[in-house]
Amino acid sequence: MARMQLESFEKNDLAAEGGKEEALYNLGLMYSTGHGVEVDLVTAHKWFNLAAMKGSNAARSCRAELAAEMSPSQIAEAQRQAREWLANQ
Repeated sequence: MARMQLESFEKNDLAAEGGKEEALYNLGLMYSTGHGVEVDLVTAHKWFNLAAMKGSNAARSCRAELAAEMSPSQIAEAQRQAREWLANQ
């Protein structure tokens, strides 16, 4: 099972490198729920933010839900990471 989760993570990570909306959203889900990775709200927010920028309404909703649980500094860090990711694409 752990191997399958790792393979799923790797596939989503590779697809996200190409900027695919669904892959970005899936990474947000993985980090927000701890599915195959440690729960990391900052990283989840980053991926949801990037997916939302690509037009995902589901990502917008998830990002808003996460933001309600995060501190302003955590949100700022997630936004910084998203900008950094975009700059490296």
